[in-house]
Amino acid sequence: MSEPKLQYRVVSGVAWSFSEKILTMIIQMVVSIVVARQLMPSDFGVMAIMTFFCSVALAIVDSGFSQTLIRKDDPSDEDYFAVLNFNVAMAILLYFVLVFASHSLATLYSSPIIVDIAPILFLVLPINSLCVVQTVMFTREFRFALLSKIVFLSSLVSGVVAVVMAFMGCGIWSLVAQRLVQMGVKGVAFWTLRNWRTSARLSFRPLREMAPFSLRLLATDLIASIYNNVAQLFIGKMHTTSTLGFYSQAQKLKDLPVTSTVQAVQGVTYPALSKISDDSEKFSSGYLRIMRLLSFVIAPVMLGFVAIADDMFMLLLGERWMPTVPYFEILALSGLFYPLAIVSYNVLKARSDGRVILRLEIIKRVIMTAVLIYTIPRGVESVAWGMTAMAAVEFLLNTGVAHRYLTCSAYTTLRAVLPSFALAALMFGALYLLDPVIEPLHVALRLLIDIAIGLVSYLLLASLFRVRAMIEGMKLVRETLKKD
Repeated sequence: MSEPKLQYRVVSGVAWSFSEKILTMIIQMVVSIVVARQLMPSDFGVMAIMTFFCSVALAIVDSGFSQTLIRKDDPSDEDYFAVLNFNVAMAILLYFVLVFASHSLATLYSSPIIVDIAPILFLVLPINSLCVVQTVMFTREFRFALLSKIVFLSSLVSGVVAVVMAFMGCGIWSLVAQRLVQMGVKGVAFWTLRNWRTSARLSFRPLREMAPFSLRLLATDLIASIYNNVAQLFIGKMHTTSTLGFYSQAQKLKDLPVTSTVQAVQGVTYPALSKISDDSEKFSSGYLRIMRLLSFVIAPVMLGFVAIADDMFMLLLGERWMPTVPYFEILALSGLFYPLAIVSYNVLKARSDGRVILRLEIIKRVIMTAVLIYTIPRGVESVAWGMTAMAAVEFLLNTGVAHRYLTCSAYTTLRAVLPSFALAALMFGALYLLDPVIEPLHVALRLLIDIAIGLVSYLLLASLFRVRAMIEGMKLVRETLKKD
């Protein structure tokens, strides 16, 4: 594929994916707010516990094979068929293991409802396993517009179901239905749009060939899934499910913009970087551009959330959810670093053999263990600060190691992201100084003024200092609109 064509498909893919993620984020935020007003914090605490085990199980089901298929030069039907059968078999096995273990979980957390929801919620595992092949195929073909539409549709339908059930008084079952319907709609859409059939025979040879790289990714993804959510298990056990509900809601709302941005960029850039991994100069140039654009978007969003957190929670969720605010303000700071760490992680996936990824993950989790041991006994706010500090450490480690595979220096990367961080900090300072002035106004008016002032001041400063990320972003948008 020629460089201009690849660049256009990357830009177009990011545009489609980012648009879908923004729309999906808005839907999820509206659904979260409406449902949170109807449910109790303890319901979200129980779901946080169940989500932890779902995340770990999904990492095991995939076992890194989907990423290996994306990276592979020309996967055959035999490769796809082997991975599909492995995913389905592993999903069914883990489904029964988790359902059986739900009785012990219910006793451990004094939540009998876990036994009731486990057989339904964990159906997401076998349903998800049926979507892997189509997801990989569409990703390799850069059909991100189609993928975006499927994700948006599934979020919309599942969100409507959750809201209706919440108003009907279904409680935690509205959250269970949301997860299950979302995955079910995806499965139906994938198989309707690409009813993949093959005459390939089942063979373990493709799995053995892909295993060295795939299993290293599995190890890193599994460790990450466990450590990214393990604090919630301790919070739920050492405190109450209501306290866990406040913490998990803070993390969930923080994750909406962070995860949306990361998935939009990662889903497109990993296959794109893989295609130019043999050209060091193009690879490094692409990496720097992604880092500039990503920091330009994510820095003002996360610092803006910190600035408006009190008014936002009071207006949207009400007095009952105000204990969430301190956790949200702290965790939002972690969103400054995590997306950038993921881009550097993509460099390692695209250019390394996987060994360095596993070693790096072990180092990070040793540090994380020390952080958890220190923070968990000191309270939930301490845990939140620990997670934020760990996000910064992960960014520094991932980026430092990634530069072994780049022609640019670490200093060049810092120069790419620091202007956006500096402008976002100035924007935050302006909002902080504005707060006492608008304090007498109604909370809704204060929120609107903060958002307007923050957006205008950030873009004006970016224009005044001619920030490169803004110039490149506007150029890419013009090119994409012109070609579309």
